[in-house]
This record gives sequence, structure tokens and C-alpha cells, in this order.
Amino acid sequence: MIVVMKPKAPRTQVDAVIARFEEFGVAVHLSEGAERTIVGAVGDLRRMEPDDLQAMAGVERVIRVLHPFKLASLDFHPRPTVVRAGRATFGGGDVTVVAGPCAVEKADTYLAAAEAVKAAGAHMLRGGAFKPRTSPYAFQGLGRAGLAILEEARKKTGLPFVTEVLSIEDIESVAASADMLQIGARNAQNFPLLRAAGRSGRPVMLKRGMSQTIEEWLMAADYILSEGNPDVVLCERGIRTFETMTRNTFDVGAIALVRELCHLPVIADPSHASGRAGLVPALAVAAVAAGADGLMIEVHTCPERALCDGAQSLTPQGFEAAMGYIREVSRARVYGRGVVGVAGG
Repeated sequence: MIVVMKPKAPRTQVDAVIARFEEFGVAVHLSEGAERTIVGAVGDLRRMEPDDLQAMAGVERVIRVLHPFKLASLDFHPRPTVVRAGRATFGGGDVTVVAGPCAVEKADTYLAAAEAVKAAGAHMLRGGAFKPRTSPYAFQGLGRAGLAILEEARKKTGLPFVTEVLSIEDIESVAASADMLQIGARNAQNFPLLRAAGRSGRPVMLKRGMSQTIEEWLMAADYILSEGNPDVVLCERGIRTFETMTRNTFDVGAIALVRELCHLPVIADPSHASGRAGLVPALAVAAVAAGADGLMIEVHTCPERALCDGAQSLTPQGFEAAMGYIREVSRARVYGRGVVGVAGG
């Protein structure tokens, strides 16, 4: 349930509404704007009548949230959220590009890739220090040594980095190093991990699970938001279907739909969506045209020697060319929030 306060309603009236909600033992969340304050309550409110709240001083209107995801809903937070991770910004109009190898393999190869993507216009680095792999015999990442390499790359390039966290036990050390935590597709409904990430104090990138509905994806975001962390970025990375010629099926419609339902920034990962480097530029352009706030693209200096996902990784030259296409489309698009362009482009 959401209570929209009247313009300039004093804090005493807001506190009275909060106290009324707390009588029912529900969680209360505030969204404070320049003109209005919105009070949202999440929990069992079947015994509460909206008319009781409507009669309270300072209340403009009361809304029942029909979607099962409450905190991610535009009903609760009507203005688009802007998430900042270091120097990178997600939302607010620009297309933010995150790029780098799938995994951190060696210092020299990762640093070379980091310098290359910065030169081509990337705004944030990506790279897995801890890698969830289907096979227990595949490369699992360098762990904390990988974090040290990511920190060195940030120091040399000035770009912040996002990296995946796999377990609750690793959150503290990863959060102490990374500018943003990534929850991968395999952990998209690992609810204890989602809650722990919400308490980490870091922005969180939440990838869509490979078999997750849009509703389930947004409800997963609510797990993070409910821990008091407003800085969540959604990432569409394709879903598993009957199709076998691509790694996943890229759900470009999900990007447009999420923007209608949710206030959180949404980006796309065309690398995992396709599994084929040759398709990445086309899918990236499609995502931008659909309204994506950013892109996450895998880039490796020598994809044929990559220890992880080389087939879907662009070369630095391929990434530079793709950035040109992305800029052209982003300058031309008009989607809801106005004409936008690639940040820094």
C-alpha cells in the first residue's frame, strides 16, 4: 500500500502515517521528493482500510499496489532511479557501457583489455574474480587475487568495476574492493544472498535468471531493496528457451516492459544473450533502441585463448566498432525519457 502525501506535508504528518502502518507490524519505506513524500508499506495489510489512511492529515491519496513487487514498482517510486557506482551512472538518460573480459585471468591480459575498452569509450570495467561454472573442472576464477588485479585496473584507468559475488561469505571482502556487486543469473533467486547484497552498502547489478519471469526478476530486486539498498541495476541477459543456435534468447521486449513497470535502471548483456561475438553489436543496438540504460559487453584481447566465454567476446577493435553503432542509435532514439546519448560520447 502506498500513501502519497500532499505537497509540502510537514514531517509530523508523515510520521503519523508511518506510525499507523507500524501498528500493523509492516515494513515502511519512504520516497522523499522535492514536492511530495510517498510512504510505502510492505506486509500483511488486509486488516487496514484505505479510507482510514485517507482521512489522516496531510494525505493526498492512498493506492493499493497490485503488483507483487512493491518497492521496485513505479507506483511506489514514480521517478526513475539513478544509480551511481564510482564514476559510472546508470539511468538519467545516458547509455552507460560496462566492458571487459568475462573472467580475470592474468594481470597483463586484463590490464590490456581494460586500457582498450577505456580508449573506446567504456565507462565501467567488468571481470569475474569468482566464476560460477557449470562444470566443476572449468576455470573458476582467481578469487581474491583477481580482485587485486581489478583494483590495479581501476587505479590505472580511473574506471570503476563490477564483479560477481557467489556466496554470503564473500560479500564483505568483495564489497570492500568492488564499486558494484553483481548477482549472476544462477543466483538470481538465491534469496539469502540477495538480502546480504542489500546490506552490503554497495550498488548491486541483478542479472535476470535464465528461466526467470519478469515478475520473478522484479520480486528478486525487492529482496535487495527491502534491506534498505536503493541502488539496484537490472540486467537482461537472455533467457533459456528451446532455441539452440544462440546461447540464450534475448528478450528485448523485457527492457521496454520493465521501464513501464519499474523505476530501476535496466541494462542489457548482449554477450551472454547470444553467445556469439558476431551477434553482439546487433543485439546491443536493439537494446539501446528499446530503451536500455546501459550495456554490459565482454571484450578480450585474444578471444580464442580466453579461459571463459571466448566465443562471445569482442576483440578491442570489434568493441570500438560496436561503440560507434551504439552512439549512432543512442543519439537518435526517443523513448519515454527523451533523446539520449552515450555518456561521454
